[in-house]
Amino acid sequence: MNELNDSNNIRVFKKSSPNGKITVYLGKRDFVDHLTHVDPIDGVVLIDPDYLKDRKVFGHVLAAFRYGREDLDVLGLTFRKDLYLASEQIFPFKEESNSAKRPLTRLQERLIKKLGSNAFPFFFELPPHCPASVTLQPAPGDTGKPCGVDYELKAYVAENVDEKPHKRNSVRLAIRKVVYAPSKQGEQPSVEVSKEFMMSPNKLHLEASLDKELYHHGENIAVNVHIANSSNRTVKKVKVSVRQFADICLFSTAQYKCTVAEIESEDGCPISPGFTLSKVYYLRPLLANNKDKRGLALDGQLKHEDTNLASSTIVTDPTQKENLGIIVQYKVKVKLCLGPLGGDVVAELPFVLMHPKPDDNNIGIASKPIDANNSDGEVSAPDGQKPTTAEPNLIQLETGVHTRKVVLH
Repeated sequence: MNELNDSNNIRVFKKSSPNGKITVYLGKRDFVDHLTHVDPIDGVVLIDPDYLKDRKVFGHVLAAFRYGREDLDVLGLTFRKDLYLASEQIFPFKEESNSAKRPLTRLQERLIKKLGSNAFPFFFELPPHCPASVTLQPAPGDTGKPCGVDYELKAYVAENVDEKPHKRNSVRLAIRKVVYAPSKQGEQPSVEVSKEFMMSPNKLHLEASLDKELYHHGENIAVNVHIANSSNRTVKKVKVSVRQFADICLFSTAQYKCTVAEIESEDGCPISPGFTLSKVYYLRPLLANNKDKRGLALDGQLKHEDTNLASSTIVTDPTQKENLGIIVQYKVKVKLCLGPLGGDVVAELPFVLMHPKPDDNNIGIASKPIDANNSDGEVSAPDGQKPTTAEPNLIQLETGVHTRKVVLH
């Protein structure tokens, strides 16, 4: 989408059905999980009542784990597991609906004021235990939608909620559920490992620690390593790596491991019997260095936007693990290589990798800010109407798709 950088405006995502009979307006596409609650998904649908006749307009939000390409679906079987689905009738407006039970948001008020009586609000509230958006990196040359956990907001025309919608009169919009890093650091990770050897009176001792538990994407990770060799073996070299662990919680749990940063050092080596080594190793796990690794877990991405390595999954309720789709964790691995006869000494340090919480809750992971103000104003002129001199038309259309961004003044 084209970005508009006027700080005095509210940006609104707009997408119409192929036949132009219904249009969805949404204030943002990133919805933050605050662990105790999730940002509500609220917006407005503009309809053409003459086209609907006796039919209805429904909306739904679907969180699904896609584990195969959509074009491979056969015999009615889909390579998808639905993790969460919420549906609501948007038109005709129902007094007992979620939208009717809540007051209109500022954005909904301004949209309805501008768009008129054929604009109707919708409201969805995700439970906190829903999974975060995660994408599994495809191999070079792979086509189609990548596997992973994704969210979709859909509005469609149908006789009833279970009817299969037609593409011509439905709107599908990808959205994301994101989690930001907690404000407080946890305990500093540290570990001690000792190994005994035959015919050796003493041990090889390894101490490793990180300077903190929580890191933000793009930060250097400082790994403090102290080796005290009281054994009769020699340490040939030291390997320090950052590994991503992705637990796939589908029909049965499977774990995928991937090294995303690595250092192999012989500085200070060999460490002979009776000698010590204290050294700090710095690693920076970045997607840019791992573009060729198929199956690597990434933060969910929207079309035409960059992403990064997947953030760590915060599990608040262990009994709900099966609903999380993919659980992502990170560990630093320190390995002392003793040669073919001596084996290895290994220590692991778990840590958390996430995005910092922005000052403005409306800022997404890979999106530019969505600006807002509290002054009275209206939406820019609808399609087909000329804006007034005081209200310039700031709607821009992205080439080849039906998604637009409207700006509120």
